[in-house]
Amino acid sequence: MSDLIQKIKSLSDAYFEEILEIRRHIHSNPELSFQEHNTASFIEEKLKSFGLKDAHRIAETGVTFCLEGKKPGKTIALRADIDALPITEANDVPYKSKNEGVMHACGHDVHTSNLLGVAKILSQLTDKFEGTIKFIFQPAEEKSPGGASILIKEGILENPTPETILGQHVMPLIPEGKVGFRSGKYMASADEVYLTVKGKGGHAAMPETFVDPIAIASQIIVSLQQIVSRIANPKIPSVLSFGKIAGGNVNNVIPDEVKIDGTFRTFDEDWRKVALQKIKDISTSIASSMGGSCEVHIASGYPFLVNDEAYTKRNVEAAKAYMGEENVVELDLWMAAEDFAFYTHQVPGCFYRLGTRNEAKGITSGVHTPTFNIDENALKTGMGLMAYLAINELNN
Repeated sequence: MSDLIQKIKSLSDAYFEEILEIRRHIHSNPELSFQEHNTASFIEEKLKSFGLKDAHRIAETGVTFCLEGKKPGKTIALRADIDALPITEANDVPYKSKNEGVMHACGHDVHTSNLLGVAKILSQLTDKFEGTIKFIFQPAEEKSPGGASILIKEGILENPTPETILGQHVMPLIPEGKVGFRSGKYMASADEVYLTVKGKGGHAAMPETFVDPIAIASQIIVSLQQIVSRIANPKIPSVLSFGKIAGGNVNNVIPDEVKIDGTFRTFDEDWRKVALQKIKDISTSIASSMGGSCEVHIASGYPFLVNDEAYTKRNVEAAKAYMGEENVVELDLWMAAEDFAFYTHQVPGCFYRLGTRNEAKGITSGVHTPTFNIDENALKTGMGLMAYLAINELNN
């Protein structure tokens, strides 16, 4: 084991209890997207306590600063998201959310505390690297249009411009002590689909007097499935799902309208545009043919996330050196979306997964669930590995 790896692991061990308490504080005090004012202040306070006093706000609740190495050189960026979800926590833990209906159910408390740990570790190792590390504590990953897109518009990738950007995310499917990487396309784009089917309501026993939006909505949903099954190139993974239908109140009264909410996800920007137009065309034409109408609203979401192949390969090799080859796994395509994708369309990026699962401790719940939690030993792995990946990239 190299002296640098040993040094980083020693610092990770030494700072573990402090970062653990930071994670628990953030977990207990979650804030929703674009509302992370207290979280941002807490991050600033901790950075100052580490002797890092140059942090400043961006997009109101984002925090960023640069750490300089022993000599000028290239710039890299490290990113963590800081917002929580509108979920009521069901875990019975001392650090349970104090904010009713708000929970760090996607691990952003872990990402934030990890990056604080990375900052503390690297602040002790500035003589070990050349160049600049830009730290990004980003708000609003969970809510469109995504904090990443806003930070990019406000210049987060400028002055200085990073040559690469690195992001880490918890993964409850991977055991604690392991990490996962995937080169190339990794996570899907995500667009929100909102359909309002309009007809003419009436008594359910008198079909000749009404235009049934429920029947129209049913036909639209069934027909739209052909976009993936019969129109899409089968070599391009695609998902069109509808999670909400709202219309009517009783069994014998036909409503005037029905609302349908869904999501479309894929890995190709050209096909994404075609598919979204097909959703509009099919929905409106079916509604019209059945005597009604359909208003279609597409809320453009995150693009697909692509991990730069060369940069990811360097990180995989560095992770194997730091953790052992047996603890670095290859990831499959993931149909979920992440606004880190915006960065990867601007600069070479690598978004990898930190294992947090521990079946012996009963820590198996997925993200975005009321019982999500982590094996907190992952914090030690997370901050140490990211610190090493940062130095390795600067010195590569």
